Amino acid sequence: MRACFRVLAFGLTLLTGPALADNYPSRPIRLIVPYPAGGSTDIMARALQDPMAKILGQPIIIDNRGGAAGTTGANEAARADADGYTLLFANNGPISIAPLLQKGVDFDPLKSFVPVSLVSKAPLVLVASEKVPASDVAGLIAHAKSQSKPMLYATAGPGSLGHLSTERFLNQAGLQMVHVPYRGQAPTTLAIFAGEVDVLLTTTSDTLNEHIRSGKVKLLGVSSPGASPVAPGAAPIGNALNGYAVETWFGILAPAGTPPEIVEKLNAALKSTLSTPQIRDRFLSYGVEASSSTSAELTAIIAAEIPAWRKVIQERSVKVE
Repeated sequence: MRACFRVLAFGLTLLTGPALADNYPSRPIRLIVPYPAGGSTDIMARALQDPMAKILGQPIIIDNRGGAAGTTGANEAARADADGYTLLFANNGPISIAPLLQKGVDFDPLKSFVPVSLVSKAPLVLVASEKVPASDVAGLIAHAKSQSKPMLYATAGPGSLGHLSTERFLNQAGLQMVHVPYRGQAPTTLAIFAGEVDVLLTTTSDTLNEHIRSGKVKLLGVSSPGASPVAPGAAPIGNALNGYAVETWFGILAPAGTPPEIVEKLNAALKSTLSTPQIRDRFLSYGVEASSSTSAELTAIIAAEIPAWRKVIQERSVKVE
């Protein structure tokens, strides 16, 4: 008898899935941003808010749930009903990296969510203090190897994307440098400008770009596989360090079990929004490149980078205190 009920329930789910999608959305959608208001993720989410709402016909409510490197908001999104009315605006940090390093993560990146689409991507820029006598990546590696004591590199904190990306760089280059963690990106920019540290691998910003233009900070390379519109003129790090490539991605995910028809409707709305010149230009001004994807493509990105970051963490003994 129980088996019959299960079969009946499954059949009803198959029948009602398309019907739910036809009526979706019929009320406001909550978009969880796992960081405080005002940061880069929040700014992008708010840029999408009105255009997406016009396409979907319902308001999108931004819900900032910062804490624990983004995992507080991700945990909440993973526990939400899989009906398309709670979504997560995430990136590499809470999805691919934090579960490898932090305690208290209650979700599985590949089992607890169904990706909707990429929203944007951006490379990291490798910069050096003006006191470092190098003008490119090869020069930096040669200079670092010639020093009697290790150089200093800054990050926005232990376990951050910049931290792991720098450790991957050092591993491939055969270098040792001393990690100097700061509390966020802004202090690292000030540190490289003031010469407190020698090297910084980070996402770009207006302030950092100003220091580069002034000559107080040297732009040595960009971490994308090829040239990037986010950092015009910067040579890929991979030109000097074969195979090195890192990009930060931002995307929207839904709780696992969200009907495919709803995911497809959200994907289409995102793709349409991200294709407009206004959004593309606006995102470039934020230091990211608007970029949509299929659900499967974002799933593949996450599935590929988790073992890559696990390898860096193990080989470089990265820990979060």
